[in-house]
Amino acid sequence: MNRRSLLAAGLILPTLALPARAQSEHPVVATAHGPVRGRTDGGVAVFKGLRYGADTGPRRFQPPIRPAAWTAPAEAFAYGPASPQGSNEANQSEDCLFLNVWSPGLDRQRRPVMVYIHGGAYSNGSGSSPLYDGTRLARRNDVVVVTLNHRLNLFGYAFLQRLAGAPFLDSGNAGQLDLHLALQWVRDNIAAFGGDPGRVMVFGQSGGGAKIATMMATPSAAGLFHRAATMSGQQVTASGPWNATRRAETWLDALGLPKARAAEAATLPVETLLKASEATDPVLGFGGLYWGPVLDDRTLRRHPFYPDAPAQSAHIPMIIGNTHDETRAFLGNDPANYSLTWDDLPGKMTDREFRIDVAPEPVIAAYRRIYPDYSPSDVFFAATTAARSWRGAVIEAEARAASGSPAWVYQLDWTSPIEEGRRGAMHTDDIPLALDNVTASGSRAQGPEAQPMADRLSRAFVALARDGDPNHSGLPTWARYDLTRRQTMIMDAPARMEDDPRGAERRLFAAIPYVQPGT
Repeated sequence: MNRRSLLAAGLILPTLALPARAQSEHPVVATAHGPVRGRTDGGVAVFKGLRYGADTGPRRFQPPIRPAAWTAPAEAFAYGPASPQGSNEANQSEDCLFLNVWSPGLDRQRRPVMVYIHGGAYSNGSGSSPLYDGTRLARRNDVVVVTLNHRLNLFGYAFLQRLAGAPFLDSGNAGQLDLHLALQWVRDNIAAFGGDPGRVMVFGQSGGGAKIATMMATPSAAGLFHRAATMSGQQVTASGPWNATRRAETWLDALGLPKARAAEAATLPVETLLKASEATDPVLGFGGLYWGPVLDDRTLRRHPFYPDAPAQSAHIPMIIGNTHDETRAFLGNDPANYSLTWDDLPGKMTDREFRIDVAPEPVIAAYRRIYPDYSPSDVFFAATTAARSWRGAVIEAEARAASGSPAWVYQLDWTSPIEEGRRGAMHTDDIPLALDNVTASGSRAQGPEAQPMADRLSRAFVALARDGDPNHSGLPTWARYDLTRRQTMIMDAPARMEDDPRGAERRLFAAIPYVQPGT
């Protein structure tokens, strides 16, 4: 047993009382499960590795459960393990249901709570990145910040309902259920950390935003958050049960398990399960297996934003954001993509890059009319961004506007000077801006405008968390998105409002049926 297990079992005696000065450096807070001891960092109380759920290993592919109670203060000095995954994320374990809290005051001030949900699609990442550190956001804005880990990839989303039955009926959304349990912990405990359980905002980038969009249509998440913000992360549709089953069958084939023995996957080594997930996706036809939320008629009973915005979250104020050059993050690593010719271009603009069923020639012709000064490389990055990344944000904003639900839309145009700016405003560039961490390890936000840009975007997120409206003195008036003007805040230096930016691109792709990447 490790120290945390011993604490949970009550086998380690409480530590001796600390002198007053040390007590303030190591504050102890009582939670519903047991006391926890944190640290202070420049006036901010920091608690890392707070357990919100029991070890998922013994209950692999099943809904999470609350942890056993403990009595001695558990040390909350280090991040908890991340979900097992194929990335180089440190410290991986199926015992991964941990969260982190930053608070400027352990009192009863009832501050807004900002819960950040990490990206990495549904397969990678954790809440432990330096980019997600909540110290500055908490200290500068008097808010409580929370980040968290949950089950990912096959551990959170392998759909075994139609193959193994009970007790795996909820396996296709186990990772989402982890998020719900974490938000229940916030609801039940955050007041002890100086937060307001009635003003909880969830925000996240890429896969984190998609997880939030999914929760907005999930009945068991209703009432657990009161504001939402998504950054380059949308979920219009979930995987249907047949596609999700095909993926599970492909994975079982790679494991050497016939369908009749699907339940045995719950007993195999982690490394074996992850290796099998590298099998080619049977729906997409390329890449490893896609894992994500499933329309299972239990946890998720409708698609997140199809055919309309979900009624259960219509009252929740929402920011929907994207970056102008999303796909330069994925496709900009290849130097050849910056020197394309017009002859090269049609062969590069395949369904693999577009993720929709459209011929490249008419799209190229349209872009040459819309932007006559664009190079072939400019068209390549712009069209792939509009077709597969930006499109979901537009659909969600339109659905919110059609239902009369409050939505504020932004587009990040500000470009980092890294690589002489050739990556544009790419996917992930708004993370350090929204979390006010431009100097953190891994941040691409550099140059004299980086901090002012962080002030603009992070203060908008804080304003939404505090008041349900992102307007603040550092921005021009930010109007809600409607279907007449399609008002959008262009996050740049300076920020400005535009009606229907890239409208010609929007109309071009609106004529083509949208396919949610991965579903």
